[in-house]
Amino acid sequence: MIALTHKVSPKINQCELSNLSRKTIDFPLAQRQHQHYCQILIKEGFRVIELTVNLDFPDSVFIEDTAVVLDEVAILCNMGIPSRAGEVQNIAPILANFQKVMNINPPGTLEGGDVLIVDKNIYVGLSSRTNREGVRQFEEIVQEFEYGISTIPIGDCLHLKSACTALDMETILINPEWIDPSYFTEYAVVEIEKNEPYAANCLNLNGNVYLPSAFPKTAEKIEKAGFPVNTINISELQKAEGALTCSSILFKEIIS
Repeated sequence: MIALTHKVSPKINQCELSNLSRKTIDFPLAQRQHQHYCQILIKEGFRVIELTVNLDFPDSVFIEDTAVVLDEVAILCNMGIPSRAGEVQNIAPILANFQKVMNINPPGTLEGGDVLIVDKNIYVGLSSRTNREGVRQFEEIVQEFEYGISTIPIGDCLHLKSACTALDMETILINPEWIDPSYFTEYAVVEIEKNEPYAANCLNLNGNVYLPSAFPKTAEKIEKAGFPVNTINISELQKAEGALTCSSILFKEIIS
């Protein structure tokens, strides 16, 4: 398994914010927290490739938004906000070393944070960063690979994966205030603690669930549902509207 990550930009205090008030980010602490994140990926058996190609872009640590990588194809996103548009072109040649690459083109927009993959089901959020034309192009690319595609409107949060992620292939962690659980009737659903609205973004690594340490009540609920939880402190990246899935692109290396 490959994990593409990107070092924290020294410009991170100029990051885009959609739903949070700006707070000063401690850059050295953000660097240390991100290194710890990368060490966890290594511990879980991933080959971590940490990039530096987009250090001039404040949000570049959130590499997940630049591409969606499936077993069959890597889809380069067209970012939904101009300040991040240049990130994708620098990621493209790196992904091309591993997978066939295709593009989402203007006027379509799509960001990886709006794409939740659960086995052969793909959920795509219609958000302020992903539009219908972007979803249409995405569907056109993946239709030959027999994925089921569902579109979910997003209103109160940045991305789909701000509101829900997969605890495993049968269970969804969800903030029911931000997304209707009825979209996931074929799954078991674990609802986050109401007073921890940003807790719905977890990271499943080889069956091990990771959650930011800022959400202890949600961690308790997940454990009661039968999932032991590992916590990780990403306080500085959270100030930049980041979450655990945001900081990596995880995929299987295709051996030819």
